Amino acid sequence: QMQLVESGGGLVQAGGSLRLSCAASGSIPSPTTMNWYRQAPGKQRELVASITSGGSRNYADSVKGRFTISRDNTKNTVYLQMDSLKPEDTAVYYCNFKRLALARYDYWGQGTQVTVSS
Repeated sequence: QMQLVESGGGLVQAGGSLRLSCAASGSIPSPTTMNWYRQAPGKQRELVASITSGGSRNYADSVKGRFTISRDNTKNTVYLQMDSLKPEDTAVYYCNFKRLALARYDYWGQGTQVTVSS
């Protein structure tokens, strides 16, 4: 079965940086879209960033210019580089691998806590 393992979360001061990683347990299909979501207490889970197999990237308005999503297909890994972190970025971050053409191909990481202090 597919398993996504996240790492890189932690506590950081405002203005600092973190890099999240999410590695799949095995090979993944090329058409897979990789996403990062986050969920803060009392809020709905929101899509933060996504990257398609072709390298097309999209970001939530709140993180544009500060976060960068990337992927390394040889390592079956997606990254989220987070710079200029703000307290509002505090949340549990989840990676997600999805294929739109195959609804059952929808996998989630366990979540990693990111806490930004002011």
